[in-house]
Amino acid sequence: MECLFCKIVNKEMEADIVYEDDRCVVIRDINPQAPVHLLVLPKDHIPSLREAKQEHRDTLGYLLNIASDIALKQGLDEGFRVVINDGARAGQSIFHLHIHLLGGRVMKWPPG
Repeated sequence: MECLFCKIVNKEMEADIVYEDDRCVVIRDINPQAPVHLLVLPKDHIPSLREAKQEHRDTLGYLLNIASDIALKQGLDEGFRVVINDGARAGQSIFHLHIHLLGGRVMKWPPG
């Protein structure tokens, strides 16, 4: 499989890992859009949110809980944003589901 995030999860490629457990890996984004910009990656390859199945339900909730926990550990107790881009038109460039965790600055609305 040629998935960049699968290579990171499988330790075939280096990344700045902030957190890891048996279900996910959290890395720093290489093109940060905020002072804190992390990516929460499930270890299971799920191409996109719309391709997630019923059996991924627990994983999706788990990823959001991890994002919140990591945000607080990163000092983002005044607020943070989580984003999931689904599909190329939404800005998804790597087709392995991931959550963007952004913070450390005031976020604007609409986001883009």
